[in-house]
Amino acid sequence: MRLVHLDLKGAAPRVSYLEQVFPLLSQLGANGILIEYEDMFPFKGELEILRSPYAYSEEDIERIQQLAEQHKLEVVPLVQTFGHVEFILKHEKYQHLREVERFPNSFNPHIPETLALLKSILSQVIEKHRHSTWIHIGADEVFHLGEGMDSKNWMSHNKGDAGTMYLKHIKEVLGFLTAQYWGLRVLMWDDMLRKISVGALRAPRSLLGTVALVARACPAAVPFLTKYVESGFEAVWFASAFKGTTGPAQAWTPLSYHLKNHLSWLKVMQAVPRLAPLRLQGVVLTGWQRYDHYSVLCELLPVSIPSLAICLQTLVNGGFTEEAKRKVLDVLGLESVQLEQSTCEGRGVFPGVEIYHMVEQVNGHLKESILKALEEESAIKGWFSPYHRKHQFGNPRNMESFGSKVLKLHEDWESFVRDLRAQLERIYFPDTVEEWMEENVNPYLNQLRDLVRDYR
Repeated sequence: MRLVHLDLKGAAPRVSYLEQVFPLLSQLGANGILIEYEDMFPFKGELEILRSPYAYSEEDIERIQQLAEQHKLEVVPLVQTFGHVEFILKHEKYQHLREVERFPNSFNPHIPETLALLKSILSQVIEKHRHSTWIHIGADEVFHLGEGMDSKNWMSHNKGDAGTMYLKHIKEVLGFLTAQYWGLRVLMWDDMLRKISVGALRAPRSLLGTVALVARACPAAVPFLTKYVESGFEAVWFASAFKGTTGPAQAWTPLSYHLKNHLSWLKVMQAVPRLAPLRLQGVVLTGWQRYDHYSVLCELLPVSIPSLAICLQTLVNGGFTEEAKRKVLDVLGLESVQLEQSTCEGRGVFPGVEIYHMVEQVNGHLKESILKALEEESAIKGWFSPYHRKHQFGNPRNMESFGSKVLKLHEDWESFVRDLRAQLERIYFPDTVEEWMEENVNPYLNQLRDLVRDYR
């Protein structure tokens, strides 16, 4: 299986955009989507507090699944069950369920209410995904586990460590899923298991046998895979990345970096047959939209579509062959791809291509052109300094020497940004548009706006 990860904890696209994206995913070789809803899910009743103001409706969730089915894409929902639960634990109502009081990252597994809450979250998501045969329970990066008072007490009374505590909680989650949803298969990230001994992993095999691990962080994957074979796991998945791993505020996707990541995974895949009975079940192409619920946005989905296309076709063809390259260019309507420069030539016909080109402009020219005008224009530095502007005086003769140039630059960027905003609004909800502009455009454009205001 080849699942494309949609991380909705930031920049969740409107369903109308997914209508355009799903056929493209299918065409490029994906056969499933891993949907990390977080606060975009239409939680009901007690859980309604978890919903974003722009959360999808129940009809939207239904529509997403119809679209997926239409394009032969298996839907796998992802519900975080241990770490990365800031969207839950940031609420005062659930603050008492934190492992460490100050941090909203991870659940305290010793309070019965934690499991009760997880059961109702899982139930609501699974009820709305009746056709899904898989669920992903996250379970990665459980920061501060073992640091809370309850955990310290538990470890001293049970002569245990954070690893045993981790496994105990995961077994409880799996126990609920296997009892309640017979035949539902479970995926989880593997990073927390890497620190746990083979002996400890073997002990709870009866339940861990129901889960397939998704291994991340490729180069050293083979030693971990050997450990999982010794621990009795039979199925493994790999998680590569097509965007969202090269920096929390990354706005432009580095193509060659992500291609190399997939080529490394292909090498690991070739080693799997030697690790029988372990078998490779699938690959998740992750596309993180935020590093966590509180961080800024990484690359927008339209910006990373060339990377996604290259990565998917690399997996399909066992390398970025001529055939893979031709398919990428044909499907995306591009003339060529420059991997090292992370650029594409040609107008392109993929969904959101206008945003792709406009973000390229912002990324490559906005800051540079404004700073150049403000920093290098000697008349501004000499006759229209912050001091002049503060005290509102200046010589019109000198001001006229830079005025028309600055006004033109301002007018051009304002007009460009109006178009960009309109394009973003077609795909995204208002909170995303606002955040993206605040982070990527306003820090530079506001300097120019202020100068023009003072000049006038």
